[in-house]
Amino acid sequence: MPDLLVAIPTMLAFALLMSAEWFADRTDPDTRPGVHGYDGREVATNLGTFLLGRVTKPIITAIGTVGPLALAAAVAPVHLDTGTWWVWPAAFVVVDFCYYWAHRADHRVRLMWTSHAVHHSSQYFNLTTAVRLPWLNPTMVLRGAFFAPAVLLGFPVWMVLLMQSLNLVFQFPIHTERVGRLWGPLEYLFNTPSHHRVHHGSNNPYLDKNYAGVLIVWDRLFGSYAAEIEPVRYGLVHDIETRNLLKVNYGELAALVRDIRHARTWAGRLGYLLAPPGYREAPDPGSPAPARPDTEFPRTAPRSHFDGALRADPIAPDAVIVPADVAEARNGSPLASTAR
Repeated sequence: MPDLLVAIPTMLAFALLMSAEWFADRTDPDTRPGVHGYDGREVATNLGTFLLGRVTKPIITAIGTVGPLALAAAVAPVHLDTGTWWVWPAAFVVVDFCYYWAHRADHRVRLMWTSHAVHHSSQYFNLTTAVRLPWLNPTMVLRGAFFAPAVLLGFPVWMVLLMQSLNLVFQFPIHTERVGRLWGPLEYLFNTPSHHRVHHGSNNPYLDKNYAGVLIVWDRLFGSYAAEIEPVRYGLVHDIETRNLLKVNYGELAALVRDIRHARTWAGRLGYLLAPPGYREAPDPGSPAPARPDTEFPRTAPRSHFDGALRADPIAPDAVIVPADVAEARNGSPLASTAR
């Protein structure tokens, strides 16, 4: 019952904000280059994944989050007093730090990317994109272990779960194109719509940047920060071109299974599981490098109505766009990332 008392007002607030953003898009469209706005079919896909996730979330939470945290609590050497005032802000900062590394692993470990890619697979960026989340994907159970250090430091499991929820609530309103840059100190300390637009970008220099939950200072400290310096191309390096809820949720997982089945060595299989999404198994010595499958990289620039308006050097319709790290992978670097 307490969960419902929190969840229902939160969902109502989300719905009101989505409606306000949609109404603003229809009545006062933003004409800045690169702004996408809303697409009805994409909104339906986003809300569909969200509803399926609400139904299946208790299973994933019990197995992938509560289980590891309860185990950590059983062996934690200390237990902090939640009646002490400083424990609360400390818990928020520690959980946010854990979130940064969990989110970074979502992008840099392909096994985890197979579920997180669902959130990045939309070519639109609005408040409904915030709830485009994976549902009942087996790789989701890995994420909870990243928050075990917070419990080992003495924070109770319920407090860690609460701080996780507050972290995610904070991130909902930053999924928007209608808010530009904020006041300088806020942009320096916190994750903002500008920073998170960068995170959802599939064009360089935005790939694998701005993993922050609340505090963008983690990205600044650990070398993953990028400022918004050009319009963002949303979606994956190779867009999925589907709104089928099953394909949206399990397409990347199916691709991972396919790559593992076709791998020739155990090193290749482990690489496909644990290396970044751009990993390719090395060819046999002396044999020509295999052609990249069409499903791995875009053959042409992803179709979008704003590409021509946002680039200083327009790209021909049949031009091949190859991010720098993908180019490195093609030239023989097996760990270069094509994380979207």
